[in-house]
Amino acid sequence: MTNNLIYTLWRADRMLAGALAMVMVAVGGIAGAALVDHPHTDKVAVLPVAVSSQVTKAPDTKAMLAEVSAADPALAELVSEHRCLSEALYYEARGEGQRGQMAVAEVIFHRLRSNGYPKTICGVVNQGEELTKGCQFSFVCNGARSKPKNGKAWMKAQMLAARIMTRMDRLHDITADATHFHAASIRPDWAGHLEKTIQIGNHVFYRDLPRARQS
Repeated sequence: MTNNLIYTLWRADRMLAGALAMVMVAVGGIAGAALVDHPHTDKVAVLPVAVSSQVTKAPDTKAMLAEVSAADPALAELVSEHRCLSEALYYEARGEGQRGQMAVAEVIFHRLRSNGYPKTICGVVNQGEELTKGCQFSFVCNGARSKPKNGKAWMKAQMLAARIMTRMDRLHDITADATHFHAASIRPDWAGHLEKTIQIGNHVFYRDLPRARQS
């Protein structure tokens, strides 16, 4: 193994570890702040405890990303990719359980490997956002991002996205190469031009038709 390859692998591991560490800091911000704000146990009996109505805010991940960008653009890109994957899992499948969220993640990664789609997670997730209509993921264009998130569900989505990106949780292609999905309560026009693979929870998944069956 050459020194250049050893360095490349070391740097990749370092960036992944760094990205995961930043995620842990971000999603653990509320809990961490609560621990810091609590008095030491040996002082509880002698110090009055002031009850505050203020809610501790989680760290500003956008500010963290800006700081990282200046120091390490590659690491900043990883953190940005993580946020895009987290948003997709949260907005598209937060009520579908881990299996349903991993199925949505599979669609994103299948698109990454397919022709006609962007080659980054953020590119896939945000595809079509420049158009009035045509967003590939509805939350990108329907204003959902501007609304407050459910803290617990957002934390779970971020943690799962981190585990997927670091391969702590592996995707096992439970959707059978699916590149599209929709809610079971609707049937979009494009569904008739694709091959259904599976329904998982409230989502129905599709892949491209075999070439022999394409008209």
